[in-house]
Amino acid sequence: MREEAPEQGENYQTRVGAQRREKTRNRLIEAALGVFAQKGPDAPLIDDFIAAAGVARGTFYNYFRTTAELLSAVAGESSDEVLAVIDPLVREVDDPALRVVIGSRLYIQMASRYPQWGAFVTRLGTKRGSGGVLLDEYLTRDIQRGFETGRFKNLHSAVARDLALGAIRYGIDTVLTGDAPDDYAEQAMFALLQAFGVDAREARTLAYVPIGEPPRPRGVFFERMGDATPSATSSPSSREM
Repeated sequence: MREEAPEQGENYQTRVGAQRREKTRNRLIEAALGVFAQKGPDAPLIDDFIAAAGVARGTFYNYFRTTAELLSAVAGESSDEVLAVIDPLVREVDDPALRVVIGSRLYIQMASRYPQWGAFVTRLGTKRGSGGVLLDEYLTRDIQRGFETGRFKNLHSAVARDLALGAIRYGIDTVLTGDAPDDYAEQAMFALLQAFGVDAREARTLAYVPIGEPPRPRGVFFERMGDATPSATSSPSSREM
């Protein structure tokens, strides 16, 4: 039998080691999703995550320095799960302005539907990575397309992206306090589109366009969490102004 070259053996060991590390990290994330869903973002201790994942304390610290760091990873993973069910609805339309409206309103709507998940987003604020990979990626995609086609103007696309992210993140916090008007998300989108250079009349029409409700996101976090009460999930997105 032919012997494997030393460099090939080293590459194999490197790949196996990387896969093992990724598998362990995913196990910690999955366990944390369940723990956070059960106890909320403030109550869990490191021991809770260690027990749920079935790993040693030292293993936990190989991947996360604090529970706050793990919380950020959990928020990012769950955010990407939300975007995975929202973006197919967004991509059904061609107009980048309407894409921004639909994606943003559905994201805020999901926070009302799953307020415990919304609490993760608001707790971490605008910290990089807490929104996962897809929120920034998809929002940037549609905003850049808006500027490329002349749909948006007067701003740099990076400024427009940050305005939209701020409206979404802080909008969720306002909605979850219960002090927001029924059409808070629509009003926010109306103001945002005007900032992007869309005519006020058209901006209002787009901001209040009726939208549907995406399916339940996949993943341990949402599997362990029921929808909020009907009164909490009723959204003005299904009503025209």
